[in-house]
Amino acid sequence: MKRTWRGALAVVALAAAASLATSGNALAQANEQFFPVLVYRTGAYAPNGVPWANGYVDYLKLVNARDGGINGVKITFEECETGYATDRGVECYERLKAKGPSGATTFQPLSTGITFALTDKSFTDHIPLITAGYGRADSVDGSVFGWNFPIGGTYWDAADILVQHVGKKLGGMDKLKGKKIALVYHDSPYGKEPIALLQERAKLNGFELILLPVTHPGVEQKATWLQIRQQRPDFVFLWGWGVMNSTAIKEAVATGYPRDKMYGVWWSGAEPDVLPAGDGAKGYNALVFLAPAGKGQVHNDIVKYVYDKGQGTGKKEDIGEVLYNRGMVSAMFGVEAVRKAQEKFGKKPLTGEQVRWGLEHLDITPDMIKKLGMAGFMEPIKTSCDNHEGAHAAMVETWDGKKWNVVPNSRYESDLKIIDPMIRSSAKKYAEEKKLPTRDCAKEDGA
Repeated sequence: MKRTWRGALAVVALAAAASLATSGNALAQANEQFFPVLVYRTGAYAPNGVPWANGYVDYLKLVNARDGGINGVKITFEECETGYATDRGVECYERLKAKGPSGATTFQPLSTGITFALTDKSFTDHIPLITAGYGRADSVDGSVFGWNFPIGGTYWDAADILVQHVGKKLGGMDKLKGKKIALVYHDSPYGKEPIALLQERAKLNGFELILLPVTHPGVEQKATWLQIRQQRPDFVFLWGWGVMNSTAIKEAVATGYPRDKMYGVWWSGAEPDVLPAGDGAKGYNALVFLAPAGKGQVHNDIVKYVYDKGQGTGKKEDIGEVLYNRGMVSAMFGVEAVRKAQEKFGKKPLTGEQVRWGLEHLDITPDMIKKLGMAGFMEPIKTSCDNHEGAHAAMVETWDGKKWNVVPNSRYESDLKIIDPMIRSSAKKYAEEKKLPTRDCAKEDGA
């Protein structure tokens, strides 16, 4: 009997311990904010996808290690490999959207094609999409696209700024009349996005627009550059990604097209785009927005709290490259959206719908940028229900053979007198086609 009594006590004790452990794990999981991370570390676009993903993940790790999470709420995350393929991106989205105690915080697909596919889903799933510098240009209009956030700039902004810059180089926008501008673009939703703006600018400024699509992944461009040699455009705008960019520069060298007449969008202006072309890339130009190459206090913190602890995602020497920095800033947008939303909903794990409120109330001031350790790596951002972009500026950088150099006095803001009517018209058309109700942003912002 004695032995039986003691055995019963042991069973009760074990059950209690198991219950406490389960309860503790449940409490820990209940205090986590889940960030899905769509990446492409394999395939033709990996050279560009890897540094962005490393910067993104390292920043999430930094917030946990240095700050203890977002106001005490630990960040959890899971990568899902898309290979830059739209169908795989949708599969990743479906698999990760319900993870975590409150579901996915926000998705950042780093793909305009995946963004297009997920936009329709966002209206029913209520999970915001942060598409910093890519995606749909018309999604700036939050009254229609309630869940898309092209923070920092769209492809219409980029195209407009490039036209402004080459106009300035010629001595004035009136000097564009009669000139030729060729757009060498990735034949995908990404590459096609700037066409509408460039066509509008061509009508306004009188230049001829030559459209030259390049088939995925962009390693075969000889026919494209033969046309450039024949038509002799005054400028070439490059809207490429991955190996397409370095291939374009190599073909420009082979056909004798001057690199100082070539201007890439901000996704065609990173180290992987120029290094494969060697000395031939000298003089090539590209836009830079949000984060140029270089290091600041936030990078020192990442080394101290992440890499020195053996928790780094990539190679320490790659910290500070253009795409690493851009991934880092993109992660910061998600983190700060949660932090802002916690002011309204409490310091706890938040739903995607609550995080949207934070994204629509971002106010990242110069002082805040300094506190984040990102001085010199981004523009101030101020969003609203009606404006999901928050900023629309960029600079021009030139590759000197070893590093990127920002061109002095090359900061531009896109011309909203041209772009805003295009945004509103396109968004209205989308709402009508999809039979979507529009939001009263004046009422919501005043609430």
